[in-house]
Amino acid sequence: MLSGGKILLGVTGGIAAYKAAELVRLLRGAGAEVRVVMTQAATAFVTPLTFQALSGNPVHRHLLDSTEESAMDHIRLARWADLILVAPATADFMARLSVGRADDLLATLCLATAAPIVLAPAMNQAMWRNPATQDNAAVLQRRGIRLLGPAEGAQACGETGPGRMLEPVEILAAVAAGRGGQVGMLATGAVLEAGPGEGRLRGIRILISAGPTREPLDPVRYLSNRSSGKMGYALAAAAGAMGAEVVLVTGPTALPEPSVSELVRVETARSMYEAVLARASAADIYIGAAAVADYTPEPAPHKIKKAADELTLKLVRTRDILAAVAKLGARPFTVGFAAETQHLETYARGKLTDKSLDMVAANRVGAGQGFEVDDNALFVCWPKGERYLSRAPKTTLAHQLLNLIADRYHAQHPTQDSR
Repeated sequence: MLSGGKILLGVTGGIAAYKAAELVRLLRGAGAEVRVVMTQAATAFVTPLTFQALSGNPVHRHLLDSTEESAMDHIRLARWADLILVAPATADFMARLSVGRADDLLATLCLATAAPIVLAPAMNQAMWRNPATQDNAAVLQRRGIRLLGPAEGAQACGETGPGRMLEPVEILAAVAAGRGGQVGMLATGAVLEAGPGEGRLRGIRILISAGPTREPLDPVRYLSNRSSGKMGYALAAAAGAMGAEVVLVTGPTALPEPSVSELVRVETARSMYEAVLARASAADIYIGAAAVADYTPEPAPHKIKKAADELTLKLVRTRDILAAVAKLGARPFTVGFAAETQHLETYARGKLTDKSLDMVAANRVGAGQGFEVDDNALFVCWPKGERYLSRAPKTTLAHQLLNLIADRYHAQHPTQDSR
């Protein structure tokens, strides 16, 4: 959707500036031409050379540039852009923009452009909640400037609350797939949208399970696995950015709390089973991205002491969540995950058939693959079809996989109107 579009990315001086580098890569990967404008404060966090290398274009920083033919770079850039996207947008930048300041290149070209402007706010939670910032945000929105986020969760300062910049894949999805009110048109004619309620999954209810489970051996020990939950959380973020109503059932992870309609924290395979089955009938799509224990022990009432040279544990098979969801009378479109060390395609196809699933996303694990890493590769299969998604950040894969899911889901429900 972004092919041929001209996006001017503004980077202001906040710790989230490092995420803007990934955003440049994602925007270019989606086909857009990207030029970067940095404030002076932004250069304290990321060097201009980083953005020049990633965008393939010089980075612009100075309002009056003697090397520019007319010394009026702000006018040329303002006319060039189809969209101005500021990520991160600090409290200071929002304040200056709300009163029409023109004291640096980025603020000036925002005044000089006729292109739509989108901001991704990022700041401390107290700064975001401050009435001055809220007033500035309201003023900007009344003028037609769209705000994406902020998200809520742990912050670099150690505090928790609203103010986190949306993840780059969420911003990409909001720009490319749409999240609401129309923002503008790219040169290709693709409509850019931002805000709640739009996108390929608008109105679709998606239930996602993520992370590991922990099966207690005694009051201090448990059996678990190496799942970090990153893939499931990335899917939840991307689904929300595409307009879906997301319910996330998560095992224990160290990840920041995502912005979803409902977050359900569970510990064991049994509690995850109960949480998922209680919500599955109300979902349109279920994505089982969790690494659920296949077996569980009978926990000892007290700490097991180190005594004998050998210890025998009796394990009992857990209930199969995917199979149970697939057997529901009014079942959702059901997507399973398969983590394999060998015969990836064979096992994925077998899981698809044996559990009567609509789709399976399989990935290799072990030796730096799959678990506890930020990137992955997927083999995705469905009845009479398959697709390989090459190695990429999990945030990128999540968006790609959800597009495949949307394709298949809408093919099965061609007459269903978005809610």
